Amino acid sequence: MKIGITGDTHGSVQAIRKILQLTPPVELWLHTGDHAADANLLQNLTGIETVCVRGNCDLLDNGAKYDEFLVLENFKLWLTHGHKYIQWNEKADLGYWARQLDQDIVVYGHTHAPVNAYYGDTLLVNPGSPARPRGGSKPCFAVLTLQRGAKPEVELIELK
Repeated sequence: MKIGITGDTHGSVQAIRKILQLTPPVELWLHTGDHAADANLLQNLTGIETVCVRGNCDLLDNGAKYDEFLVLENFKLWLTHGHKYIQWNEKADLGYWARQLDQDIVVYGHTHAPVNAYYGDTLLVNPGSPARPRGGSKPCFAVLTLQRGAKPEVELIELK
């Protein structure tokens, strides 16, 4: 199963259009918040189910929750913006909460910087920001490939 992941889009239709030009075929989209309404645009443009969460800049309640928990290809995946959990060290903080919540994969945003790393046995994935990258990163998004019984694969894709 291939899953497109973006977030921290902050209302940039141009960034979403660029993402869609570079995205391989995916079966699901995840949006990590900060303009969670962009998830509706993504779903409307692609016709692909899009799950989103609410970020710290999502001041209007558009029905998005702060956390979503999914089981995909037998992996327990926690989708969160992250702002309620990251305090000192994003990996240690999210790794701690992932263990408490018994999750295999954490997909989050908030930092605007891409991450593809393990904290213990937990895979942490941040797609970065296609609209407002930080920390010297380039505008980007991610594609997560899950196959039951295989190690998850993450591709971080920079926008051209």
